[in-house]
Amino acid sequence: MAETIDLAKEIKRQLPAELVAFMQKAGEVAARQRQSLYLVGGVVRDLFLRRNNLDLDLVVDGDAIKLAQRLAAIVPARITTHSRFNTAKLRWDRWSVDLATVRSETYDRPGALPRVKPGTLATDLFRRDFTINAMAIELTARRYGQLIDLYGGRDDLERRLIRFLHEKSFVDDATRIWRALRYEQRLDFRLEPNTMRRLKRDVPMLDTISSDRIRHELELVLIEDFPEKVLRRADELGVLAKLHPSLKGNGWLARKFGQAQGLYYPESPPVGLYLALLCYHLTEDENEKLMAYLRPARTLVQTISDTLNLKAGLEVLADSTLKRSSLYFLLEGYSPTAITANQLASDSPIVRRRLKLFLDKLRYIKPALTGDDLRKMGIPAGPRMKEILHRLHTTRLDGKVRTKKGEVEWVREWLD
Repeated sequence: MAETIDLAKEIKRQLPAELVAFMQKAGEVAARQRQSLYLVGGVVRDLFLRRNNLDLDLVVDGDAIKLAQRLAAIVPARITTHSRFNTAKLRWDRWSVDLATVRSETYDRPGALPRVKPGTLATDLFRRDFTINAMAIELTARRYGQLIDLYGGRDDLERRLIRFLHEKSFVDDATRIWRALRYEQRLDFRLEPNTMRRLKRDVPMLDTISSDRIRHELELVLIEDFPEKVLRRADELGVLAKLHPSLKGNGWLARKFGQAQGLYYPESPPVGLYLALLCYHLTEDENEKLMAYLRPARTLVQTISDTLNLKAGLEVLADSTLKRSSLYFLLEGYSPTAITANQLASDSPIVRRRLKLFLDKLRYIKPALTGDDLRKMGIPAGPRMKEILHRLHTTRLDGKVRTKKGEVEWVREWLD
């Protein structure tokens, strides 16, 4: 007889009291409707691992939208529904919970989005990516907290293994290749041997996935705590090369990502900085091809373009006679993220110092006098005023004046 594992105490210990109360109430409402309700997915895995996870996914053996509507009136919460998939999302205060009806999925062809149809809890768990993510916890009152582990997820957690659920897993949806590497590196697990063999075999199946979905997987990698570990592994297994053959997840990238993390600690570096460093050694042509494939947000495209354009002209910053005002006007058109990427990536100590000077100080230096102040001094709006403001900014950057009074005296002298 299978061991019954009760996780009610772990739920209470690890999840906020408000979410625990919500799940208990949801289980009661579902039971009154003669439905079963389950907590599923990553949060179940992370209860075992004692990792913080507040992304609650619930599945109901019944009508998820009707259950969500009843719960929304009780919480109360804002509700968003998708009748095509019979799913709903509840939002209230700082919480959000996803509800779905148990279902099964089939794939018409490799890389296609799945065709969804009604199913059972067993089929709902089987459609997931890995055994450690295919466990459920009962939320109805009579069996509240009981683990349902149909595919050996708990054993794989104990053995620290990433294992797919069936042989066609990576063929059906090759984005699972990227997810396998994320979980392996995040959790410090290893790929189960047969899963590893199939992953290596099915790397070419990444070509069946749309660029939008691949970009999404890359963005998920870049918000990991240590994305350099995932990228190094992706490079080793030939996965990174599917984005572009010139991309490298090597020791240089790991060092630069580590420096970026130190620079932004305790926050995480922006995705744009990570992406700029990943693309740093691409040629202009290689970068254009990668951007055309990934189609990231326009701001990210600009950041990477700025990074590579600035990199091409960095030798100018090594000139020992370069004034601070000249440094400012050379850099002012580039995004701060692109400048930071070059500060981290440049081999020249003097270039790094000057980029840091701009980021830490020069970009914040502005004249104290404004156009209104100049008008009061008798200078009409127009090209002359614009020239005076520019010269005043230059003088301030070079430290020739330091106060508003000094600026007024400088303008009067200049006019005379």
